[in-house]
Order: sequence, then structure tokens, then C-alpha cells
Amino acid sequence: MRSSSDSAGTTPVADGRGVFATTHWSVVLTARDPAAPESGAALETLCRTYWYPVYAFVRRQGQPPHDAQDLTQEFFARLLQKDYLRSAAREKGRFRTFLIVALKRFMANEWDRARALKRGGGETTLPLDTSLAESRYQMEPAADANPDRVYDRRWALTLLDQAMVRLRKEYESEAKGVDFEQLKSFLTVDRAEIGYGAIAARLGISEGAARVAVHRLRKRFREVFREQIAQTVSSPAEIDEEVAHLVAALAG
Repeated sequence: MRSSSDSAGTTPVADGRGVFATTHWSVVLTARDPAAPESGAALETLCRTYWYPVYAFVRRQGQPPHDAQDLTQEFFARLLQKDYLRSAAREKGRFRTFLIVALKRFMANEWDRARALKRGGGETTLPLDTSLAESRYQMEPAADANPDRVYDRRWALTLLDQAMVRLRKEYESEAKGVDFEQLKSFLTVDRAEIGYGAIAARLGISEGAARVAVHRLRKRFREVFREQIAQTVSSPAEIDEEVAHLVAALAG
């Protein structure tokens, strides 16, 4: 039960020889090369994957919905046009950090000009479901007004969603989709609160088999979540620190 690629079209983590495999950074760095047109589709997928954390950050900065929608679209359009990729370098660290630094630079230096272009008929190259974005944003907790914390939390939740999608596909590929649906609610439950007898009854298996099934699912979920995070950093040495940072963001 192992998937070779994620929703962003890149290969997860290190292989058995310890070689750090293709990450989101590989896509970004390749996209800077005009001779590599195949990177365009992968970069667009990355933009579509991570646009909501950007939108949530912009809204927390006080921008009204329409301006936040325009800004988010224009920012990712600039990425696709490679404007902001010129300064991207693997040694600069995490993809999460690169994206927010680029966004802050865009907001500080170019947002007024971008709005003028928009009014003048400028077009973006990455249509986004901005109505859905605002609906999601309205469900954000109002207590935390810090844009950076909101961004980090939404980033972490995006990676969790990706991990869930991958895990579901893995189970479905082995004709265990029903098992996944029955067990997924136990991924974040304290072990002491898991009713193995009830699980066994629902799945028609022994209680011992239910314990094994839950253990395997939880273990594989941790692995997949770690693999998703590994794709957003520039070296294996950064994985543990990024995992700790995002877990803290979720807890906060």
C-alpha cells in the first residue's frame, strides 16, 4: 500500500538509498528555466494546492473579500509567469516560507499596481474558486487574528487533507475503501478512547484484527503526512523541524 505520487504531481520523500527525491522545490526551481515547459503544469498544480492559505493570510491582513480574491489570483499569476521565481533558491529553506515571503513582498510593493492593472482589464492566468474561499474563510476561528498563524495553520491543514486523499486512494486501490471509511475517524482519537469491539462488529472481524487495522492505519497516516511535509522542504534534515512546527500550528 504505497503511492508513488501526490496530488501535486511530485514524488514523495527519500528512496531506499537515502537520496532525497523530487520535491515541490524541484518543481519551482525547474519552472525558472524557460527551456523546461513541462514544469508549467506541475507549478500550476502547486498553486492550486496552496492558494487557500494565501487567501486566508490576505483576508487576515484586513483586505475585503473582492480585493483579497484579486490579490490572491494576481499573486499566483505572477508565480506562473516566473516573476517571483527568479529569487527562489533551494537553500532558502521551506516552500511554505518562500511562498509567504514572496506574498508579503508582493503586497508591500506591487498590490496597488496590480489593482490598477485589474481595473484596466488585466487578466490572471489561474482562475480560482474564490467564492468557495470566502465561504471557508467565514468558518475560520475569529479568536486568532494573527495572519502568520492563520497561514501556518491553513498550510498544515492543507497537508493533512492531502495526506487523507492519498491514504484513501491507497486503501481503495486494495479494495479496502470501506475499511478506510470505517476507521478514519480514529486517526486522531486517543488510543484509550478507541472501541475495538465496536469496530470489529462493524467490519465483521475479530477484536484483535480490529486493533491491527487501526494501528496500521494510524501508522501509515503518520508516514504519509510526513511524506507530504517532506515535499515542502529542501533537505531531509529539515523534515523533523517542519513537522514539529506544523503540529504546533495545528495545536495552537
